Amino acid sequence: MEDNLKINDFIKKVQSSKKSELDLSSDEDLSIAIMNLISIEEHFFFTGAKTGKPEYYDLLSTAREMRKDLLKRIIKDYEGEVWCISKHLLSASMRLMEVGTKAQGQGRKQDAEEMFKKAYELYSLFWGINLKLVNLGDVKKIDNNQIDRKDTDKKGIMGKLGQVVQYVINCCKE
Repeated sequence: MEDNLKINDFIKKVQSSKKSELDLSSDEDLSIAIMNLISIEEHFFFTGAKTGKPEYYDLLSTAREMRKDLLKRIIKDYEGEVWCISKHLLSASMRLMEVGTKAQGQGRKQDAEEMFKKAYELYSLFWGINLKLVNLGDVKKIDNNQIDRKDTDKKGIMGKLGQVVQYVINCCKE
């Protein structure tokens, strides 16, 4: 009985987080833009450091302010370090996609697929946290592939969040 309540609560959270599919599709596009802005900030930093030209740091500040403004559109309500966690989840996801793309270009298909899988897991965790599908207070250490001790599916939080993100965010619906 208790498991059915948890499952029903989770389904309600997913359905209420759908807003409208168009909104979440736009939010997904926005999250990718934010990933690229984080990457631009990094490039301005390294270019400024390597060339010794401080004007690149000014451009970094401009990109950072834009990224912060856009991130507020997705992360409206947060506590503690969720803002920074979210930013770093997007950043790490983007970097893993880039590493995967390079590996794929070098013919290292298995390495590429591993990086893409990890990138998607981090991206799904970003959405799980920000759509409030993951209650961080309920996260406890159990078997690596279980969400709770009664989870027999053993896809793990990342596997389940990946399925939820596919269900909730469909970028192909206009």
